[in-house]
Amino acid sequence: MEKDLQSSQSFRPAYGFNEIALSPSLVTLDPELVDISTTIANIKLKIPIFGSAMDSVVSPKSAVKMGKLGALGILNLEGVQTRYENAEEILAKIANISKDKYVPLMQKIYQENEVKDELVIARIKEIKDQGVPAVVSVTPQRAVRLGELAVKAGAEALLIQSTVVSANYKSKNLASILDLKKFCQEMPIPVMVGNTATYPVTLSLLETGVQGIFVGIGPGAACTTRGVLGIGIPMATSITDCAAARDDYYRKTGKYVPIIGDGGFVVSGDICKALACGADAVMIGSPFARAKEAPGNGYHWGMATPNALLPRGARIRVGTIGTLEEILLGPSNTDDGSQNLAGAIKTAMATLGAQNIREMHQIEVLKAPSLMTEGKVYQKAQNLGMYK
Repeated sequence: MEKDLQSSQSFRPAYGFNEIALSPSLVTLDPELVDISTTIANIKLKIPIFGSAMDSVVSPKSAVKMGKLGALGILNLEGVQTRYENAEEILAKIANISKDKYVPLMQKIYQENEVKDELVIARIKEIKDQGVPAVVSVTPQRAVRLGELAVKAGAEALLIQSTVVSANYKSKNLASILDLKKFCQEMPIPVMVGNTATYPVTLSLLETGVQGIFVGIGPGAACTTRGVLGIGIPMATSITDCAAARDDYYRKTGKYVPIIGDGGFVVSGDICKALACGADAVMIGSPFARAKEAPGNGYHWGMATPNALLPRGARIRVGTIGTLEEILLGPSNTDDGSQNLAGAIKTAMATLGAQNIREMHQIEVLKAPSLMTEGKVYQKAQNLGMYK
């Protein structure tokens, strides 16, 4: 006779951007009264958007362009740019290979050449020489070595990033364990960390002294982590939970540490929802990968795609829809929210009565599973607007 088993698991609902809506308040504003700027790691951004630390999104050239437009691109110090002098030729190879051969090619490209110290310094200086702050990304395993080089080259901030991060990493190899609290104390520049998606992990990371936490596990357009590992929490819930930890930490200590939503952003409305859920800024990949200046040549891939043992990303074709300036500042020639991201953020905040991002955090967010379908039958049938 089979024994009846009662599951010890309980399932709580979690929501993505397509399942929530922002509710109007009692006040509406002239957009000229709205300030969409934010300060992250002592750097003021006119537009609360980072370009993802991905080879298909940020090169020194595109980082400079983003910075001059008011956003900020984060350069991956373990990518093609710091492994190859002829980075543009390598990126063209990735873009031109057939879809059944790109994984072996990328594994070879990212394993064949090690990160070169001289290229790390040179790429950072390419950005700084144009008067733009240099923010760079490293994995925990290379944080000490590359962090020192970043400081030497004059980088303004460092992001330590992996698929899932915690303040309590355990390993038999003690040399591989990064003491995050000690590292933050010893680094002369601000240290940010990602990625996470829950309240308790965020709270423990805040205790280490980081100056920014990136939130999002697996929502990116090119990421396959949720399929390969089964790990992830939809972004609206992730940001809300992590922002709650930030607010509790602020009430306890008086220290406000920004939350940055990372991944899952397709159109401008997604960014507006992330800010209302509690994000102080967002980091976007595929929307910027569609720019004429993007180094991916119309393609986009995650940095776990070339993993030697377990690739967790696809190389996807995103095409080209305009310049970085059109995507960030407009004017927009599309009707789907893929251009003039800053204008959409400002318009949404004005319509909701939020003068700044901190006020945007107070906007009511509704569970709205019919938000993207209600009344949109013709758009859906004709692949227009919200259904492109």
